[in-house]
Amino acid sequence: MSSTEVIRLDGSVLEGGGQLLRVAIALSVLLAKPIAIDNIRGNRKPPGLKHQHAAGLRLAAEICSAQLDGCELGSTSIAFRPSVEPQISRHYKADSGTAGSIALLLQISLPCLVFSPTPIASSNLILHGGTNAIQAPQIDYIQHVFLPFIHKHFGFEPRIKVVKRGYFPKGGGEVHIEVPPVRGPLPAVTLIERGKVKAIYGRSYVAGLPKSVAEAMRAAAMDVLMKSGVDAGSIDVKAVREKPSDCVGSGSGIVLWAETEDGCIIAGSALGRKGVDPGCVGQDAARELASNLAHGGCVDEYMQDQMIIFLALAQGKSRVKTGPLTLHTRTAIWVTEQLSGAKFYVEESGNSCIIECEGMGYTPS
Repeated sequence: MSSTEVIRLDGSVLEGGGQLLRVAIALSVLLAKPIAIDNIRGNRKPPGLKHQHAAGLRLAAEICSAQLDGCELGSTSIAFRPSVEPQISRHYKADSGTAGSIALLLQISLPCLVFSPTPIASSNLILHGGTNAIQAPQIDYIQHVFLPFIHKHFGFEPRIKVVKRGYFPKGGGEVHIEVPPVRGPLPAVTLIERGKVKAIYGRSYVAGLPKSVAEAMRAAAMDVLMKSGVDAGSIDVKAVREKPSDCVGSGSGIVLWAETEDGCIIAGSALGRKGVDPGCVGQDAARELASNLAHGGCVDEYMQDQMIIFLALAQGKSRVKTGPLTLHTRTAIWVTEQLSGAKFYVEESGNSCIIECEGMGYTPS
């Protein structure tokens, strides 16, 4: 699948943030297609690469022995040329050097490692940065929603260990991920029926703050959920004060996830902020979960865009019911169609959508 023709992309299209960069680079690695991206994060202020984007680019370049140009802080243009004969390793490290999201480092690297050229041994990632960062999935979401979704529907099981949590502004978190290799194409996904909610779980946490803050977030979230009709007996939200030895810096937040009778997992979350009442944080997370449940889709707004690259790689036609299509999802679809042979179709009806994808049936060359 290698190509010498450089595909040039405009990084300001649609969402115009870091997601376009991550999806494009992951597909470039898998398909051995050289790409150039201009106007990177053109819809952000300031535009250009931040620490976490540069760290993700360097990690992807290491995975496929790519030639990478323009990877400096603030850069708005990069060129990425995967090697035709990459050096194979099974151990990789990346560090944003800040509280930049570890989850976003995983987003760019996981698709690259699923189809390892060494089909027997797993790949291992050690990622440093922020575990619970703004404008990114919290590591708890990755643990309890994203990776279980990947395992259930695509048949492989990355394993994750949170060694140390890191909070703004220092970061300093450490997460280990083991990625088992896939030998054939991923299966297509049909996910149209969600089923009733059978239980809601959650983690309300603080680091460097009194446990009462976590308890207040938990109580407020449970109050919102019960007022929306959820039985208190089906809610299990833990309030946790992290040990100083298990984290760097201080922070707080809450992640909730609902499990349904048909095996779907839908989430809602919120981060604590200085000057914001903990009760409001808990309410925000519960309302986000309630909103993600109200549209009747089988995935939440965060899974919606993260699944796109895997649907594209799968063999055959996938159909997934979602809520309203987010701009992140539209962006992921656009860039995936630019680089791969996958085709997407979206059927919108009221407050929900069905995403169809004719996957490319990717297998490593």
